[in-house]
Amino acid sequence: MSQARSTEPQSPAPHVADSHDLIRVHGARENNLKDVSIEIPKRRLTVFTGVSGSGKSSLVFHTIAAESQRMINETYSAFVQGFMPTPARPEVDVLEGVTTAIIVDQQRMGADPRSTVGTATDANAMLRILFSRLGQPHIGSPNAFSFNVPSVRASGAITVERGTKKTVKATFTRTGGMCTRCEGRGAVSDIDLGQLYDDSKSLAEGAFTIPGWKSDSFWTVRVYAESGFVDPDKPIRDYTEQEMRDFLHREPTKVKVDGVNLTYEGLIPKIQKSFLAKDKEALQPHIREFVERAVTFTTCPECDGTRLSEAARSSRIGGVSIADACAMQISDLAEWVRGLTGPSPASSGQGYAMAAPLLATLRRTLDSFVEIGLGYLSLDRPSGTLSGGEAQRVKMIRHLGSSLTDTTYVFDEPTTGLHPHDIQRMNNLLLRLRDKGNTVLVVEHKPETIAIADHVVDLGPGAGTAGGTVCFEGTVEGLRTGGTVTGRHFDDRAALKETVRRPTGKLEIRGATTHNLRGVDVDIPLGVLCVVTGVAGSGKSSLVHGSVPAGAGVVSVDQGAIRGSRRSNPATYTGLLDPIRKAFAKANGVKPGLFSANSEGACPLCNGVGVIHTDLAMMAGVATTCEECEGKRFEASVLDHRFGGRDISEVLAMSVAEAAEFFGAGDTRVPAAHRVLGRLLDVGLGYLGIGQPLTTLSGGERQRLKLATHMADKGGVYLLDEPTAGLHLADVEQLLGLLDRLVDSGKSVIVVEHHQAVMAHADWLIDLGPGAGHDGGRVVFEGTPADLVAARSTLTGEHLAAYVGS
Repeated sequence: MSQARSTEPQSPAPHVADSHDLIRVHGARENNLKDVSIEIPKRRLTVFTGVSGSGKSSLVFHTIAAESQRMINETYSAFVQGFMPTPARPEVDVLEGVTTAIIVDQQRMGADPRSTVGTATDANAMLRILFSRLGQPHIGSPNAFSFNVPSVRASGAITVERGTKKTVKATFTRTGGMCTRCEGRGAVSDIDLGQLYDDSKSLAEGAFTIPGWKSDSFWTVRVYAESGFVDPDKPIRDYTEQEMRDFLHREPTKVKVDGVNLTYEGLIPKIQKSFLAKDKEALQPHIREFVERAVTFTTCPECDGTRLSEAARSSRIGGVSIADACAMQISDLAEWVRGLTGPSPASSGQGYAMAAPLLATLRRTLDSFVEIGLGYLSLDRPSGTLSGGEAQRVKMIRHLGSSLTDTTYVFDEPTTGLHPHDIQRMNNLLLRLRDKGNTVLVVEHKPETIAIADHVVDLGPGAGTAGGTVCFEGTVEGLRTGGTVTGRHFDDRAALKETVRRPTGKLEIRGATTHNLRGVDVDIPLGVLCVVTGVAGSGKSSLVHGSVPAGAGVVSVDQGAIRGSRRSNPATYTGLLDPIRKAFAKANGVKPGLFSANSEGACPLCNGVGVIHTDLAMMAGVATTCEECEGKRFEASVLDHRFGGRDISEVLAMSVAEAAEFFGAGDTRVPAAHRVLGRLLDVGLGYLGIGQPLTTLSGGERQRLKLATHMADKGGVYLLDEPTAGLHLADVEQLLGLLDRLVDSGKSVIVVEHHQAVMAHADWLIDLGPGAGHDGGRVVFEGTPADLVAARSTLTGEHLAAYVGS
């Protein structure tokens, strides 16, 4: 009997499935990308760098992530796709090896007053279930603890059609947790009637002072004047009690005006529906100004701002109501939940063990908040008040404990709004996601995060039309010696000033208690560059935006999003288009309105948009260039009018730098336009097209556009909130030069900032802390950067000393 010969074990040939370890992009042309072709390794951390506007977001978000989402959406039925966003296929020849993409961007959360940190992260949902099971007294299902659910009671007869019609009695009851007074908003509005009308006039004399309410309007003034409920020729102050009640509070009633059926409604409910039910930030500026003037918001006296009904607040676990739990700092709430063990007050007698799986999940969620540096928030914090960086980190919460692998996570500058002390914690989270077998793609400017990358893709060399190409691919060490703009500036370090400016005055703040501030007394020096620092949540924005008195002389440039549609562009946003239109009108002897694509001069086919949008229901809509105007947006006759040999569409196609040269000298000199263009050049936006839609601008570009616009304001004190957000290492130096010019021109500049280069360049530092939330809210240092580096008495001092090499 023969015995089989033993052979040395051989490693099996690699399986063909293991060969798909790259994301291949070939011929990407989205936005300013110029036929970009790259290969990105899977299950690695890849960081995309480059100056603002170089094409990073176009490649990562608008090409790779957009195609992944589009392909996932196509796996659903046509019916489901009809309810989903429908992104168009990106401009790219080949895109292979794409996995499911989870996008964690910096889009701010909705400003709906009923949207909170708790509702956005499902923590509220788990708390509601917990209180519905364990709260004493027991008041109902989880809906009974929700401020988005009103209580409903109904009874009556219904007809059931099942074979034969049958009428049956039915009752319906649902217990919700919504406060009936404020309807779950936590605040009630009080309308100043004096801002709505002049009671010394009659309706016929134009008593209404509401924006847009014209005397000939069917839907507003005429429905009141011709309703028959009030006398249109009598001054409002002379109305009888019944007339006043009908005028202000009448329920919706059908009336006829000139034979047309209309609905008459009291003035107060009509104003509430037409103005107050909308997001204030989304209103046009003149409407927003009217609302701020006519309406005051105060904490709801019935629920004390908790949004919850009395019944919901009465049910408690260990003496804590759901309103108390949501108001706690999340780090404290995590400790409270961790203490829910042993016997419970629930009547079941099973103790907290009956809710063990729920408590475990809730603990994980709350611990994730603390781990990601958001332990200072509370669950009842309105989501619309979060900064872009905070919103991004809140979105990360649901992914930290996910057991998904082989997924592509896409991050947009995850270190925005983070103190240098917190960046290491964010880096560890990115590495953890990678180590679980995921592909992590990060758009980032901070060298601390670029340094941990497995692979770096540097785009450029410039911005806008000067960018859109891959300048470098490889390791971090290769980037340092690669000769690109990013590589040359990678190890840049700003030095401390040898001499600092002397203050010309001071802004006194006494007893500041906004949010977590603890009766802060501080003098902010004027006439210098003052930087306010501290870890995220230490109270910087509360001090600067909440305590510095607003009003004459104070110009605030925060990180709020720019409101605008695809019709809006830098020329319209900055007011640049007005002097340009007037110059064209004067040179051609016509009206300025002809040179607006939103007015008389608009192409009649596309209404001045330049493209025709075709909605294809559940499939991606198609945008085709307008055949009539060929994408120029204007009527053909308008383009016959020229100024300096250019028509209006050619002028709007110029970059800021080209336009500054065109309007700066000779026969085409327009001083008003040149001044605006000069401010855009000052903030580093020379490459931007003046007619480029605002919707195509990056985050950093939008921030600098706002700064350029506010530079025209006549204020003496400028408040800036992290102006380095979205700025490349090379652009920070230009920003410092701009801040110096502002101060040297006699302005006082107060900057909330985490970037060490800005701290080192300051004349005066105010450091808040020592921690976040209730561990912060105190001034822990005041003085020059050199003093802070020498003392190293705070976290900021330690990191600044390491940065400047002291």
